[in-house]
Amino acid sequence: MPIHIEVITPERKVYEDDVDMVIAPGSEGYLGILPHHAPLLTALGGGEFRVKKGGVEEVLAVYGGFMDVRGDRVVVLTEAAEHVEEIDVAGAQEARERAQQAIRTGGLSAADEARARVSLERALVRIRVGQRRRRRSE
Repeated sequence: MPIHIEVITPERKVYEDDVDMVIAPGSEGYLGILPHHAPLLTALGGGEFRVKKGGVEEVLAVYGGFMDVRGDRVVVLTEAAEHVEEIDVAGAQEARERAQQAIRTGGLSAADEARARVSLERALVRIRVGQRRRRRSE
């Protein structure tokens, strides 16, 4: 029996399918979810979110949020998620540089510094997930 998974952001439903396994970046480490998993509500960290179906693996980058597991249904609510194929690693590296420069320069309001740190963290996740996927496919 498969697991029905939905990955939802405020803008769109990024992924929905029946899959064999889910591997998610929990706030304390990666979690594997198989059919008939015990009920679970957990915070997600930023990282590589993988689903396996029939020997094929699909990868998303997620940026925090929550995962609710009940029976054979998994719902992920996240601020943002994207398929690995959508990740522009060069663009993420540029975003990382801009965020690091803004933080180094200083003189930011607390809100601007917080935004720069969020931008930096998101860029680092995009780079890590995008590069890892490219290395595996080579």
